[in-house]
Amino acid sequence: MKNVITFDIGTTGVKTCVYRISDSIELLGAASQGYGLYVLDNGGAEQDTEEWWTALCDTSKKALAASGLTAAEIEGISFCSQMQGLVLVDKNGDAVRRPMSYMDQRATAELKKGIAHGITVAGASVPILIKSLIITGAVAASVKDPVWKYNWVKAHEPEVFRRIYKWLDVKEYLICRMTGEFVMTKDSAFSTLLYDLRKGHECFSASLCKTLGVDVNHMPKLIRSTDVAGKLRAQQAEELGLAPGTPVLGGGGDASLIGVGAGAVAPGDTHIYSGTSGWVSTVVEKSIVDAGAMIAAIIGADEGKFNYFAELETAGKCLEWCKDHLAMDEIDIYLKKVHVADSYEGRYRSLYDYLSEVMDKVPAGSGGVIFTPWLHGNRCPFEDPNARGMFFNISLSTGKSQLLRAVVEGVAYHLRWFIEAQEHKIKTSDTVRFVGGGALSDVTAQIIADVTGKTIETVSDPQNAGAVGAAVTLAVGLGEIKGFADAKRLIPALKTFKPNAENKAVYDKQFAVFKSLYKSNKDNFKAMNAG
Repeated sequence: MKNVITFDIGTTGVKTCVYRISDSIELLGAASQGYGLYVLDNGGAEQDTEEWWTALCDTSKKALAASGLTAAEIEGISFCSQMQGLVLVDKNGDAVRRPMSYMDQRATAELKKGIAHGITVAGASVPILIKSLIITGAVAASVKDPVWKYNWVKAHEPEVFRRIYKWLDVKEYLICRMTGEFVMTKDSAFSTLLYDLRKGHECFSASLCKTLGVDVNHMPKLIRSTDVAGKLRAQQAEELGLAPGTPVLGGGGDASLIGVGAGAVAPGDTHIYSGTSGWVSTVVEKSIVDAGAMIAAIIGADEGKFNYFAELETAGKCLEWCKDHLAMDEIDIYLKKVHVADSYEGRYRSLYDYLSEVMDKVPAGSGGVIFTPWLHGNRCPFEDPNARGMFFNISLSTGKSQLLRAVVEGVAYHLRWFIEAQEHKIKTSDTVRFVGGGALSDVTAQIIADVTGKTIETVSDPQNAGAVGAAVTLAVGLGEIKGFADAKRLIPALKTFKPNAENKAVYDKQFAVFKSLYKSNKDNFKAMNAG
């Protein structure tokens, strides 16, 4: 038996959980806290390290208190984290500028200069494309890839650039702050698209770094997700309310560990995630890339496993946009400024429960309205930072309830597009695990089943799948379980949703239209949004 604490570091907040791991994973205490995401006019998206740290310290103390354990009883610390952030630090481990989020897309000029020249395929120079695919199994062809953010800093902030000691990702910064160690797990290293994954190499590629304008000396030491990165330092222990000397493990990125927390760990297992962002990921045993569709198999936390991964930048964020701009004071959710969770005799746990009930009353297809969920550009299966969301086919009979359901259906259409694109290279599983905050809604789970034609399974506490994945990493690293394969036994399905054939027929028709909307509007998006 092990008592552990995990930090699930998302785009807009941290979820901190205390678990007891034995023949099951038992949640003993939890707390969450938000922090800022600063979207800039020039396409930038930044965060603040002090906001991250404050949120970790506050939630650590609250989760520990809720668990009933003492700090001395916590035997390990680990992380699940947003990926492809750029946190540049000096020799003291202090950030030299605000971290650049994975959503940052200001480095268009650096991308074009660095890779989009000469004869290109999928937007990348053929020689660089071939070299990158041979070395990394992927290619930095997206403006959101961190190498171009790094080059943006070099070009626009030379004084800041000269202060750089190491390039870290989000959780790696927090590991450094806790332990003083400059390290990076292999999955985070892969997401830099500078990691040489060829057998016998398995390091940052000095040659590719040089090609893409990166000083290889800025890259940190590599460790495994299950390795102890270091021990918690005294000052940081006091701030977190934990015990000095507690082992801090490498943990993993969200793309690596949320699938683990979903129980999708065997080769061929597919899971869907819907939080701020969204994705479809399938476990595979080798490096696979589809450069045209912007899908690649990224290194998993489980050694020798990869996750064939297709990402949507805004998934649950689209419903949050609806909550904030369509629903809040316009469909009677607030009555005399009383929150819905406090009204209706406690019928609803949250605003989203009410929205789910509203959507459930609308027939499949939302009266013919289709929503495109590209509120912050799109990466896969097409790369276009200029793409945007829209409601298509609104009529006089369209109401806000139809718009709300259309948003969830639009995200589901895009997830189906991912599955279709993945199946050009691999077989996705017939039964798919669904996790993230979106999986709290049975209505959403059923819509995804109907749109995709897949049997959808949800698990207990799906919003904490990343934290559960980090707990599994601790269980492996501390020797409580033999390996990641045991996660499937520890994480059973809670609910199952079978596709409705009648609804599927409606969605098949609208899915074909959905896929055509980007091509039909590509030039319009560019005219409206290109810098």
